[in-house]
Amino acid sequence: MIDMVGIGPFVVLPLVIKTLGGGFFLWAWVLGAFVSLIDAFVWSELGAAFPQAGGSYNFLKISYGEQRWGRLLSFLYVWQTLIQAPLVLASGAIGFAQYVSYLTPLDEWQRKAISGGIVLVIIALLYRKIDSIGTIGVVMWGAVLLTLGWIIVGGLSNAQIPLSQTLSSVSSVSGGVLAVGLGQATVKTIYCYLGYYNVCHLGGEIKKPTRNIPASMFISVAGIAMLYLLMNISVVSVVPWQEAQHSQFIVSTFVERIYGSGAAQLATVLVLVVAFSSLFAVLLGYSRVPYAAAADGQFLNVFAKLHPTRQFPYVSLLFLGGLGFVFSLLFRLSDVIDGILAMRIIIQFVGQAVGLLLLHRRRAADSFPFRMPLYPLPVILAVGVWLLIFASTKLTFMLSGLIVLTLGVVAFLLFNRYRRQWPFELKNDRVIE
Repeated sequence: MIDMVGIGPFVVLPLVIKTLGGGFFLWAWVLGAFVSLIDAFVWSELGAAFPQAGGSYNFLKISYGEQRWGRLLSFLYVWQTLIQAPLVLASGAIGFAQYVSYLTPLDEWQRKAISGGIVLVIIALLYRKIDSIGTIGVVMWGAVLLTLGWIIVGGLSNAQIPLSQTLSSVSSVSGGVLAVGLGQATVKTIYCYLGYYNVCHLGGEIKKPTRNIPASMFISVAGIAMLYLLMNISVVSVVPWQEAQHSQFIVSTFVERIYGSGAAQLATVLVLVVAFSSLFAVLLGYSRVPYAAAADGQFLNVFAKLHPTRQFPYVSLLFLGGLGFVFSLLFRLSDVIDGILAMRIIIQFVGQAVGLLLLHRRRAADSFPFRMPLYPLPVILAVGVWLLIFASTKLTFMLSGLIVLTLGVVAFLLFNRYRRQWPFELKNDRVIE
């Protein structure tokens, strides 16, 4: 849940309102929760059946066949993780620096220095064993609850604008324009829900995974959805949506309006703690993905190295963290958010859902400790919704995602030709191409 919250809702809330206007913007948060919930069914069946480090890497490999197409799909997932995981890290770091500028004026280079510096601190904190990391995570989750609780209780108890007034502020737009706007806004809200599946990346380190992996996801999606809706309602009950849509520090503005500048500075500090906590969870989960692939012999061997005394994948941690540091210095927040989803959807979300359908055709029902209701309807629905979300991202990011996948296919062919693996197996002392 700390992975899901992060800086996302505090920087995305104004963007969603600006995209849809009064009244409609709440539906984007509801739709984001719905997409996450139906996709969690897919993750739950796979996570409970195959609780291993690496999450989607293993799911794709097993679903499409470990000797042929599963090799390609799982390789592409790891390939895109090397890019999109640092982008996720960079997005949180950039948002972190944005809120710091509420406390003290910063020029562009100072913001970059802060966003890059916070990534380095996260790397240093994660350079340790998993048991001590769990303790740090519990403390950080307390900060998340404190921050969201303050926003929700403060807004609802000091409401100045009736919710009915906000909901009735609906502009007259055609159905087609509204659908496009809702799709674009939902891209932003889904960014704030991403992370409900992070437990699957740590599957090999989870106790009672067949129960705890599905429970973790459904509790997280339902709980965070409720918190997001209450937070949005609280904010627009104090700050008019016409003003909120232009704010870079909506939480700080909100608290300042109720309690004054001193309290707003404290709230800003708490937002920074939440953002820091999310970055911590993001890098923890994704650092296990290249490690799992390399340990399986399907990726560069260097990523399979464990720390000699603390037994964690330090090479993977340092690579993803280092690239996240570079990205935090190069990109803007709005571009990073759209790019993250455009790059993930085809392989990780759509590919994984189709893979589950293939698995059900090959395996008996008792192979799945968790079974979704109304199968296969949630899977088909998830595929359709993810494709609509992909179409709602900007053309530039759609093309960027497809280019990354194309380069991944080339890298896969080169890697497997060198290792003489499918589709270049040795047969009768000849290379079959």
